[in-house]
Amino acid sequence: MDPLFQYQDSLLRSVNNSFRRYLHPIINWEQRMIGIKGPRGAGKTTLMLQHLKFDLKDRRSQALYVTADHTWFYNHTLLDTAMDWYKLGGRLLFIDEVHKYPQWSRELKNIYDGLPAMRVIFSASSALDIYRGESDLSRRVISYSLAGLSFREYLSFTQGIVFDSISIADIYSRHRDISATVLEKLQPLPVFNKYLRNGYLPIIAEGEAEYLPRLEQVINAIVDSDLAYIAHYNAGTAVKVKRLLGVIAESAPFKPNMSALARKMDLHRESVYEYVYQLRDARLLNILSAAGKGVSKLQKPDKIFLENANFAYAINPNPDKGNVRETFLLSQLENTGERVFAPVEGDFLTSGILIEVGGKSKDAKQVKAAESFLVAADDLEIGFGSKVPLWLFGFLY
Repeated sequence: MDPLFQYQDSLLRSVNNSFRRYLHPIINWEQRMIGIKGPRGAGKTTLMLQHLKFDLKDRRSQALYVTADHTWFYNHTLLDTAMDWYKLGGRLLFIDEVHKYPQWSRELKNIYDGLPAMRVIFSASSALDIYRGESDLSRRVISYSLAGLSFREYLSFTQGIVFDSISIADIYSRHRDISATVLEKLQPLPVFNKYLRNGYLPIIAEGEAEYLPRLEQVINAIVDSDLAYIAHYNAGTAVKVKRLLGVIAESAPFKPNMSALARKMDLHRESVYEYVYQLRDARLLNILSAAGKGVSKLQKPDKIFLENANFAYAINPNPDKGNVRETFLLSQLENTGERVFAPVEGDFLTSGILIEVGGKSKDAKQVKAAESFLVAADDLEIGFGSKVPLWLFGFLY
């Protein structure tokens, strides 16, 4: 197993503890089997390596990190590796990118059932349905999702300025006080505009000039690699899916006409539905539906959005500002676990609050009839009444 130890040691040397993602303290690391899902570049690998290097203390010698696409697995199985590690005294196995390993669910089940003293922490693509492999893991694995950086995390990561996360209720009831506290430490608007363009993934650490090209690579890799593994895409399917993503990105957020999309793409309408929801599962799109609608993948969504504002700039150098605002707000709400719906009036409905999104001069005429409403206004440092700075929604996680 020397190649695995050498690979782990090489990675650990480059890991520091200067910044930790929001998910780190939320995870119950003592569970027997933990799955961490998230988009490429969100920091899943760093999350696991930080726990191994800095949290395990005297148990560190009992932990081993492997990645499922390592050459070791050309002629070794996950189960055999876990058993050999157990015989050497190992009690914790980290498995990165488990979706790249054939029969991953069967072998994870065998490890869980056959080695009760072994704990397993694995990462996977957002698109992987952990509970629906060929073996049932629903009673065995505790799953967590790691989203891209919130604006609050981006400030900590790039500026070294730390703020507490807040809730929708906090924004509704005391947004002026929270904004005033932030304004004591920085002017948020210039940094927020940078974040919208190139701040959603930790790869920003490699430089602003490299960020958007790297983001394009991430998008291509999700479709060409992750979905190829999970949805069994061939090269021709991947091309069709990327074309569909490009068509959606041209006007997202938009109210989809699935029949028109199918004709434009020369696809069956059922294929368009399937690809749209796969792109949603892979965290390339967000889908918005009215309250009370079913969740069937044959159910037409009311609106389709890109998953985050950075994607808009990666696909179109000059995206519509209004679209970017809505994309950002939905992304932050979804990532914090809020249930968000498409209302009849206004842009979003969440936690009983109707939200209208716009620029600094946006008024409340479309939502003021609601019992509870907010106007999320861009280019605003501090709000008043029901008018809230858009950037403040970036503090939700």
